[in-house]
Amino acid sequence: MPKTKLPNKNFKWTPELAYSIGLLTTDGNISKDGRHIIMKSSDIQLLNTFKKCLNIKNKIAKSKNDSWAKKPHYRIQFGGVQFYRWLLKIGLFPNKTYTIGSINIPQKYFVDFLRGHLDGDGDISTYKDYYNTYKNKKYIYNRIFTRFRSVSKIHIEWLRNNIFKIISIKGHLIEKKPRREYQTATMWILRFAKKDSIKLFSWLYYSPSIPCLIRKREIAENFIHNMVQLPG
Repeated sequence: MPKTKLPNKNFKWTPELAYSIGLLTTDGNISKDGRHIIMKSSDIQLLNTFKKCLNIKNKIAKSKNDSWAKKPHYRIQFGGVQFYRWLLKIGLFPNKTYTIGSINIPQKYFVDFLRGHLDGDGDISTYKDYYNTYKNKKYIYNRIFTRFRSVSKIHIEWLRNNIFKIISIKGHLIEKKPRREYQTATMWILRFAKKDSIKLFSWLYYSPSIPCLIRKREIAENFIHNMVQLPG
C-alpha cells in the first residue's frame, strides 16, 4: 500500500516554541530532504533547553568542528515532516544563511524569538572604560553592549524594525566585512549600547522561568544589579 501523505499542520505558538525558532534561525539548519532539522551549539545547556522547548528526546552528539572553531561543538538532529513544512511556511528554509528575511511570528511572541536569536548568535559584553582617567582617576565607566548578528541585511533590518516598533529602541547597524580566510561574507551587526541594553534586558527576561541561555542572562542581570548598587 502507498504511504498516506501527512497533512500540513499549524503549530500553536508558545514562548518555548518561539524561543526555539529564534535558535533555529541563527544556529539551526533545515536539510534539503524535506524532513530533518539540525541544531548546533558549543553550549550543552542551550541544546538541552532547545530539546525541552520542543519536547524531543533525540541525543546530543559531538559535531565536527570547523577548522577555525576553538570550542567543541555539539548537535542534535531530529525529523518531522509536518514541523519541517511549517518551518518553511513561517520563513525558514535550507541554505537560509545569506537570504533569510522576515519570520512570520506573532508580535506577542517576538520577545521570546528574539531571546533565542540572542542566545544563538548574539552576545552580551561588558567592560570598564578607563578612557577619561587622564582627566580624573575616578572617571571609570561600566559599559555594556548587546549584539545581534546575521549575514542577511534584510533579516537584521527586519529584526531592528520590530524591536523599535515594540520597545522604541533603534540600536546601531554595523557592516563588518570579511577580514580572515574563513570569513566569506559581510556580517551585519545590530548593536545596543548601555541605556538601550538595560531596556532590552528588562523586556527579554520578563520572567524567571522563561527558556534562555543562563550565562548570558547572568551577565545582563549582574550588570543591572551592579549599576543599582553604585552610589548616586
